[in-house]
This record gives sequence, structure tokens and C-alpha cells, in this order.
Amino acid sequence: MSSTTKRTTEKHLMVFSGRAHPALADEVVAGLGIELVPTQAYEFANSETYVRYEESVRGSDAFVIQSHTAPINEWLMEHLIMVDALKRASAKRITVVMPFYGYARQDKKHRGREPISARLVADMFKTAGADRLITVDLHADQIQGFFDGPVDHLFALPILASYVKEKYGDHELMVVSPDAGRIRVAERWSSRLNGAPLAFIHKTRRKDRPNETVANRVVGDVSGRICILVDDMIDTGGTIVHAAEALARDGAAGVVIAATHPILSGDAVDRLKNSVVTEIVVTNTLPIPDEKRFDKLTCLSIAPLLSQAIKEVFEDGSVTKMFDGQA
Repeated sequence: MSSTTKRTTEKHLMVFSGRAHPALADEVVAGLGIELVPTQAYEFANSETYVRYEESVRGSDAFVIQSHTAPINEWLMEHLIMVDALKRASAKRITVVMPFYGYARQDKKHRGREPISARLVADMFKTAGADRLITVDLHADQIQGFFDGPVDHLFALPILASYVKEKYGDHELMVVSPDAGRIRVAERWSSRLNGAPLAFIHKTRRKDRPNETVANRVVGDVSGRICILVDDMIDTGGTIVHAAEALARDGAAGVVIAATHPILSGDAVDRLKNSVVTEIVVTNTLPIPDEKRFDKLTCLSIAPLLSQAIKEVFEDGSVTKMFDGQA
């Protein structure tokens, strides 16, 4: 009689969703040909969050989807609790899927006595039991190094650029970076748009006021061209609208904004609606309620990208190959 028992284990994919953006999670699992694991989630009277899965998750390869939208602290906490529940229920591997990484803008100290909250978020997910992260268009690439484990950093650029190329490809285009720091992203856009020339906006950001810039000046000749203004997110819309106005003053034939994350805080919708911008193209990494949708806004689905990334991770394939080796 042998002293050991051998068992060939089969990999078991399970996908879970928080309550922040269920429509996106439904699209993602539809792309995988499976269904979300039924989950019970509610708040106690004092607003504490409770989560319980209604199926066994033991030995599973678990993917937990949650977009960190407003109220961000509530959905971030739910995400952490979901990971903890999986860990305590003996999931074999836990992958956190966060299409939008909350607190990503707090990635370094600008002044003394400030936190680096993006690192804190990574530490909390590690402590909760996450083995891996999947995210889309981080505000700063170095955030990948904040998490002690594999991070799959996906890019919405192929989805956004394909749309822009199809709609505006027969015009004279110019790719515009909203600041000098995002020139590398603009270069990737340029290569997708048949080598369209580059320009960038020189701006001074106010340290004492978040989301505000002091001055805009266009570096590059944009006259007569449709400018594709590329950024990772639109929050209050102030910065990007100022940039669009600067491009219009310099003779741009039109301005199209292409951004991954539609945060759309405060008066962003009115600001964009009444701006010189021709079209704003975003993805659904964050939910956009009906009252924040308007004629100039085009929303493309990020779900096929997330479904493919989950499939590659589950099958031990390559996420990098999805982006021609650039991920």
C-alpha cells in the first residue's frame, strides 16, 4: 500500500462581481461563456458591508471584478472583503480585476507629510489575500511595482484608436498629449494612426488645488488638423477642456478627446457638453449613469479586453501578446 495519494487537479475558473458596476461584469462573463457566481451582499444598519458566496469556491481560480467608482471608499472596502471571503473559503488563486485602480493619482509625494495612497491600496489587497492584479491604464506605470505579485497592466489604446482611426482616419490628424509626461502614450497613439504628428500642452498644475491647472500653451503646430487629445481619465473635465480651448485658439480644425476612465465628477458633463470639443470617446471601465450621458459622449466596451486577459491568465497564456509585446 502506498503512503501517498495522487490526484490530478483540474483548474476551475470562477468570476465574482462587486456591486459597483454589474453591467461590465455581466459583459465580461458573457465573453467567457460562463455566469457570475451568485453572491449575497448588503449593509448592516451601521453601514458595515457583508458578503457571502452562495457556491463553494474551494480550489477555484477566482477573479473578483470591481470598478472603484464613487463612493470609492465603499466599493474599495467591498472589494477587499470579497477577497478576504475567498481566501477564507480556500480559493486556490485570487486575481483582483480592477478596471479602474482607486487612488492611483496618489502615487508619490508632491509635498511633505502626504500619503502614497496608491501603495496603501496595493498593500491592502495583498493583505486581504490577492495573488494577482489585473487593471487598465494606470495613471502611472510604476504603480505595478507597489503590489508584491504579478500585475497585468492592460491598455485601452487598441479599442480607442481603432474607433478614432475608422471615424477620423481620412482627416489630417495630430495626436496631442495633455502634458509632457504622457508623450510615450501619445507616441503609441501616433503609431496606430499612421504616424500622425505629435504636440503637447505645457501646463502648470496648482499644488494647493487638486484638478486645477494654471496655464495652457500648445507646443507644436496644430493649425488645420483634427487633434486627438489623449489622456487616461476625465475627472472634473477642467484640465482637458482648457487644453481643448488652447488647441482651438491655435487653429485646430477640431478636437476629439480619447480617455479610458470616465470619472465625470462635479460639473464635468456641463463643462464637456458646452466645450469646443467635437467628440469625447471613453470606455466603460467606470459606470456612466444615464444622467451623465450626452450627445458628444461615445462609450466603448472594455469587456472583450478583460475577458481575454482573464482567459490568458487562467490558461497560463500570455497577456503581453495581446498588445504586440508591449504590455
